[in-house]
Amino acid sequence: MPRSTTISILRTVDLNLLVVLDVLLEEAHVTRAAERLALSQSTASNALERCRQLFGDPLLERNGPRMKLTPKAQSLRAPVKQALQGLQALFQPATTDLAGLEATVRIGMADALVAAVLGPLQQQLQRTAPQITMAYLPWQGAGELLHRLERDELDLVVSVLPPVSGTMRRVELMEEHYMVVMRLGHPAARGFNLDRWLSYPHIVVSSRGDIRGALDDTLALHWQRTRHVGVVLPSFLAALQLLEQSDYLAMLPSRSLSPAARTQFKVLPPPILVEGFPVHMAWHARTDGNLAMQHVAELMRGVMRAL
Repeated sequence: MPRSTTISILRTVDLNLLVVLDVLLEEAHVTRAAERLALSQSTASNALERCRQLFGDPLLERNGPRMKLTPKAQSLRAPVKQALQGLQALFQPATTDLAGLEATVRIGMADALVAAVLGPLQQQLQRTAPQITMAYLPWQGAGELLHRLERDELDLVVSVLPPVSGTMRRVELMEEHYMVVMRLGHPAARGFNLDRWLSYPHIVVSSRGDIRGALDDTLALHWQRTRHVGVVLPSFLAALQLLEQSDYLAMLPSRSLSPAARTQFKVLPPPILVEGFPVHMAWHARTDGNLAMQHVAELMRGVMRAL
């Protein structure tokens, strides 16, 4: 864009509108946005109307008793937040003082991994950057987590992730493998083999409610066998609770088992070859310069390597 055009656009834009627009897009509610910004509702409504004129779009539309973002408004969420972060970085001197750095880092990962990393990660943060607040959000599958990164609803994602686009960063943290988990004293543990494994109902952990997985394909293709899935759960911790109270079996990632859990359950390798999988960490390119997020990411690498 020619410099003269850029200057012309900036002369017509009140940058304070971006602050109001950012909150309006987060809340999708004029009254709540006004309360967060300590503005009157009429002032917030006036700012919304000016934003509508600026972008040539309604931005917020009535949807029954609520308001919803238009597609244009959804597309503006990340760029507006990125623009505000850039302006903040421009007018506030950069700091490398981790001890005094106040920030919130939002991370999406499975509950069992949260339980595994929570203690050592928070201990290291307390020593190095005690003013950083960590917000752990539920795991919802790789696709949804990446969408939330794009929409700036998350800062970091730890999961099994596909290759990502140029606006994302992805690094491999570790190679994971599976273990079969059952309660102590389970009758399947004696002489454990494929027949005994398939004689009991299985637990599957899936945020989408999937009953079949790669194991079922392997059993059918190479062993001409099937298993009975007795229950599908959205949480590894819920799976461990049911395992402790029943004769169900589960094949779980090894890092979903804390050292304490390994003493509470019988843990055995699968009786057939089951391939493992890589675990990745991802973030959006807009946070490459975010000191708090990058510090947490570096600590996460170390904690995951130590698991």
